[in-house]
Amino acid sequence: MKKRSLEASRKRMTALTYAALIIGALIMVFPFLWMILTSLKTVPESMQVPPTIFPKEMIVSNFSDAMKSLPFLKLYLNTGLMILFRVICAVAFSSMAGYAFAMLEFRGKKLFFGIVLVQMSLPSQIFIIPQYQMVAKMGLANTIFALVFPGIVSAFGVFFLRQTYMGIPKEIGEAAYLDGCTQWQTFYKVMFPLTGTSVAALTIFTAVFAYSDLMWPLVVNSDLNMMTLSSGLATLRGQFTTNFPVLMAGSLLAMLPMVILYLIFQRQFIEGIATTGGK
Repeated sequence: MKKRSLEASRKRMTALTYAALIIGALIMVFPFLWMILTSLKTVPESMQVPPTIFPKEMIVSNFSDAMKSLPFLKLYLNTGLMILFRVICAVAFSSMAGYAFAMLEFRGKKLFFGIVLVQMSLPSQIFIIPQYQMVAKMGLANTIFALVFPGIVSAFGVFFLRQTYMGIPKEIGEAAYLDGCTQWQTFYKVMFPLTGTSVAALTIFTAVFAYSDLMWPLVVNSDLNMMTLSSGLATLRGQFTTNFPVLMAGSLLAMLPMVILYLIFQRQFIEGIATTGGK
């Protein structure tokens, strides 16, 4: 009897767990379904109260209108270049800085690392004005460099890879030094290859953060041909009225690159995020 009651309680718990997970999945998927359905509606249908879920007639022309309103090829290119250069800078500089903070001893080490922690704790919006002034004084506004500029150094990446290097035994680096390696050779030939999983996770985080960045590209690049997907879509929102079906159609088109990348590198996405907390 006890075994049957235990099995029955386990089945109930399993059913409740699956029910909760299904409800959570539906809540997360609903905004995307609503965006797809809205992109196929007319303007009056999209603003109707009470709202209608399914369109009476599918208006596919909203996608062509969105492509006419924005130079999507340029936006795709600008976004791709911004993500590429931000990832390269984050991985290169964060790896070197993280190794230095974890493995080397130098004057002012705690002070400099404290500055990194302070930068992580502050909201990124407070850096927009000084960063814009720096870019403007260099005469590099409305360029790809302006989009990459805030991501040249990543405080999160430095902290994240420092923790990774601290989890690697120092004896490995000492053995490489005894074998005749210089400090630089010890870093890029011995220690850096051991951080592959963490570097993959940092790449994913950097790419996602860069892809969703809105405020900085909208501030630093006023030319529509030099905007990213997020800032370009923001221009579709009118001051008094907004064509929501066209806006949703443009949002779907903007989502395509990240969805395709996720489908291709799904295993790396999951492994990188799942092992982020591992030492």
